[in-house]
Amino acid sequence: MNNELRKDLFRSLLRVRAIENRIIDKYGENEMRCPTHFSIGQEAAAVGVCAHLRPEDYTISAHRSHAHYLCKGGSLPKMMAELYGKETGCAGGKGGSMHLVDFSVNFIGCVPIVGSTIPIGVGASFGRYIQDESALTAVFFGDGATETGVFHESLNFASVHKLPVVFVCENNLYSVNTPLEMRQPQERTIAQLAETHGLKAVAEDGQEVEKVYAVAGELIDHVRSGQGPVLLELATYRWLEHCGPRQDLHLDYRPEGEFDHWVSRCPVKLYQEKMLNEGHITKEEIDAMQAEIDAEIDTAFDFAKNSPFPDRSQLMANIYAS
Repeated sequence: MNNELRKDLFRSLLRVRAIENRIIDKYGENEMRCPTHFSIGQEAAAVGVCAHLRPEDYTISAHRSHAHYLCKGGSLPKMMAELYGKETGCAGGKGGSMHLVDFSVNFIGCVPIVGSTIPIGVGASFGRYIQDESALTAVFFGDGATETGVFHESLNFASVHKLPVVFVCENNLYSVNTPLEMRQPQERTIAQLAETHGLKAVAEDGQEVEKVYAVAGELIDHVRSGQGPVLLELATYRWLEHCGPRQDLHLDYRPEGEFDHWVSRCPVKLYQEKMLNEGHITKEEIDAMQAEIDAEIDTAFDFAKNSPFPDRSQLMANIYAS
């Protein structure tokens, strides 16, 4: 891995973290009136996988979609305008955080119904397959989505037709507040579950971005070579409540010590320490990078706040596609 790529990965981690932290800072002003799900603590998954995607590849996500949208190249000003409900938003201000979309970079959307984007992603891939287009589709979802029927139907269909799909499961151990160990057999991984449908599947640490980048590259090469779909299960952890900008440790559904363990494995901190210790970046370069990101975020928030709300006449527009 060359140093330019290392810095690109690190910058993406910093950028996603900084944007979500700014949303948290502003959310209490009650100008963003949409439910918002944060992926703080999970950034390495989106950064490491999306670094391999090409402009023509499709990407689709679910609840915690900010990182996937941004890492696929989605417009930050349009994302912020969407969260503020403005007409300049990427979904015209009608969707909010859980309905980001940017066709200009082939980010085809996100839907909050658990598991629902998995068959949509497979359908999009099948559409390209029958038109002899070779681009792949990356489908991001959480561990809770693997407990839906459409997950299994989609993996089976993709496997039968050897569709170019990369299923990425961000396993953060919880479906809302219910731990994975109460929902699935402890002796079986989600990757093993995917293998029963005939997919090549790997489980990997999702906190170290270079590990994610490496394993995602191997799997994506497998897909691009026409050998069929793959599934990548990434072990990760969300720091905040299921929905919203606050911590939820007072709810006591996380075992003692678990939260602190995962915070100590913060993907941004781990990579920053690695980059500094191995001499790949200097403190001055990090400060300059952060200042540039902060300025970009300032501009995006100004754009969002100064944009108009959709006109009332647009209320029923674009509800159905034809």
